[in-house]
Amino acid sequence: MSDANVRIPEDAKTRLAAIAAAEGLSLRAYLARLAETLLTPDERAERAAKALAALKGWTGYAPTATEQRDLDGELDRRLAQVKPR
Repeated sequence: MSDANVRIPEDAKTRLAAIAAAEGLSLRAYLARLAETLLTPDERAERAAKALAALKGWTGYAPTATEQRDLDGELDRRLAQVKPR
């Protein structure tokens, strides 16, 4: 496997290195593991489509695009009201 150089701010590198070290990993190993756990936009869209199909199959609920947009807006509104601990 070949390596790649990625330019990030020094503060970000220091933070990631500290997180990696706390987990007993090198920064390289930590970033490789992180990359394996994150989904690409296409993978997220595929999972969302499967989840909507499962929801419809299980409950018969199939929200329209407008309903989804309204529900997303409501969720965003509620999340904005949450105060950090």
